[in-house]
Formats: sequence, structure tokens, C-alpha cells
Amino acid sequence: MIERIVIENFKSLRSVDLTLGRVNLFVGTNASGKSNFLEALRVLEGIGNGFTIGEILDGKPRSAANEVWEGLRGGSAYACFAGTDDGKNITITADGTYEKPSSSSWGYHIVFSPSGERSVVDEKITIGSVQFGSSDLDRFKDSVNLPKNQKQPVLGTFYHVDLNDSSTVNIIATGSPIAKFLSNAQRIDPMPPTLRGYSQHDQVDRMGIRGENFAALVKTICRDEKTKDAYLSWLRHLRPEEVDDVGTLSGALGEPMFMLRENGRDFPAPVLSDGTLRFAALAAAFFQPDMPDIMTIEEIENGIHASRVQLLLELFRTQAEYRKTQIFATTHSPAILDWLQEEDYKTTFLCTRDESTGESRIRPLADIPHFMDVIEKTPASELLSEGWFEAAP
Repeated sequence: MIERIVIENFKSLRSVDLTLGRVNLFVGTNASGKSNFLEALRVLEGIGNGFTIGEILDGKPRSAANEVWEGLRGGSAYACFAGTDDGKNITITADGTYEKPSSSSWGYHIVFSPSGERSVVDEKITIGSVQFGSSDLDRFKDSVNLPKNQKQPVLGTFYHVDLNDSSTVNIIATGSPIAKFLSNAQRIDPMPPTLRGYSQHDQVDRMGIRGENFAALVKTICRDEKTKDAYLSWLRHLRPEEVDDVGTLSGALGEPMFMLRENGRDFPAPVLSDGTLRFAALAAAFFQPDMPDIMTIEEIENGIHASRVQLLLELFRTQAEYRKTQIFATTHSPAILDWLQEEDYKTTFLCTRDESTGESRIRPLADIPHFMDVIEKTPASELLSEGWFEAAP
């Protein structure tokens, strides 16, 4: 799990230093920096996958080894904070603790230039008390014939080398678990038109970003009665009618389509509401056989009735802890704040943006002066709707 992250000069994030938890919510208006934070996590994901800085920022087409990698919004041209005057370099530092297969502290630090050669300026890798800095990594580059003016972070090369030299084996052993963890991320933004269609595969262990192969995932979930019952219990809380069963229907070629059975009647995906489908897809994501280490979800309330978003938050809390997945989610919904527990205030972050400088400020609700006193008299949702947070010092 990432326990702390420091981001400097990335998009609107001039300087951000956050202590994170298992479930992290980001609230704020449009263009306040929520999505920019999630894109900083995508940079780390791209590094873990072994992409170059240019590929991470601008995209990478499908190849025999990789799926299509969508570049960041605006690409390399808009990756750096517009107001910086310190060489136009971006810095990301992440520290955390492994949970799978055993507990150990780790750290990763990178400084890179998004312009010109789009190269790495500095890189450090840490596991426990062992750290490898730039000079160690330069020796590693020599051993595997990587150029010193490196466009590809060293961390992402560890999957692709097999050496007997002990000086490099130690670096690989240190860095490989970090690369694996950062690359094992999943973005979830299920779209109802995609969820209503047939899946291209019969069964899958993980669905796509927009909900591709959602029905195939549900079919996989339903193979195990215990997992199916757990998934079905969440769906029963969602629908006003009694849900008898969940499963899939078959097309002409046997391709699966999602369906719910209510009062003995099958309701295929095309007749279900957007909110039902989106909730069903988000819930299914937490029962995937191939669970990611990091999951990011944009605007969790989209299409879902406010009374059901509370159920979604409870799903995040229980399943994320059980499956050891770290959640990063954005929302515009004021109502969500009223359903938070006191411990959630440390990992629910308010995002605001200075219109004069373009700089985003991200801070936990617990750190906002007088917040804990004020919410005893006024619901947090009202504070957000009335602009109290934006006016807070």
C-alpha cells in the first residue's frame, strides 16, 4: 500500500504531500486537481510497466507484449506545472509497506523532464534499510547496456533482465516487487452502453476500464457459489424489488450478457437502469479473481442514487480491506461527506484551486481548521454546498 506520496510540479499539483489510507476519497469542484492526482498514480503505473517517459505521457500503441496505453490528458506538453521556474522537472516520491506476500517497507523516488528528450534526471529505490541511488542504477544500466541518458526509468526494466552478477541481482531483487506493485493498478469507469452489450470473452478474471467484458466477469464470479452469494448480497441491497439471482444470458454464439432475476423474471442488461448497471459493475470489480493492488475510480456517484452511494462506500471499506486493494476515488457528491466516519476524515481530501496561480491544494478534511467543531452543528454536505471549505484558511 502507498502510505505517503509527494508530488511536485505535475500539472496543477505544484507541491502535494499526502498521508494515505486504504480508501482515499477526493472531493472538490471541477478542475480542482482530483483527476490530476489520479494521473500522477498513472505515471507510477507506467513506470512499473516499463514504459519510457514519453510513452507514459503521450501514449503507446498495442504491441505483442502490451495493451494500448492511453497517454495522460494533454500529453507531455501539459504535464508540468505551468508556473514553475526550476527547470521544468517533475518529482514523484512514494513510500509504503508491502502486504503481499510479506510485510516490508519500500520507497521509490523519481525526477524526470517531460520536455525535450523526456528523460529521467534522478531515481532511487528502497526496500527496508537498503537503498539504491543514481550511481548504483548507473552501474546497473552499464551491465544491461542501457544508455546513461535514460528515457526509461530503471525500475521498469527489472522484468526484462536475467543476470548472475550479484551487484545487479541485488538491485533487481529490491526493485522488482515495487515495479510489480505499481504496475498492478486498475482504472474503473464503467459506461452503461458498454455494460449493456455482450462480452467478447466467455470468462475473464478482470474487466476493462469502461466495463469491457463485465458479463464475462460476472459469469466467472458465478462459478464459485460462495463468491456469487457475496456479490448477490450487495446487489440485493441496491434494488427495491427482491433480487432472486444474478447471472448471464447467452447470445447466438454463446457470448454472455449480464442479467438480474427479480420475482422469477429475467431482466437482461439492456432493460436495466444506468445506475443499476454501474453499481453492479463496481461491485463486481471487488470480486474479481485477479484483484489489483491499486484501484482508481472517477466520480463514484455517477448514475447512482444518493441513497445508494452510502452502500457503495461500505462496499469499498469492507472489500478493500479484505482483498488488500488500495482505493482512490473522486466524487462531486456533497451527500457522501455525511456518511463518513470520523477516521475517514484523515483520508478524505478536499481539492481546491487558486484561480490566480492555477495551483491545486489538496488536504485531508481532518487538517482543515475548525472542521471537527463545525460539523457538530452543520452537516458536512451543507458546508461543501455553501462553499465553507473553499473559504477555510
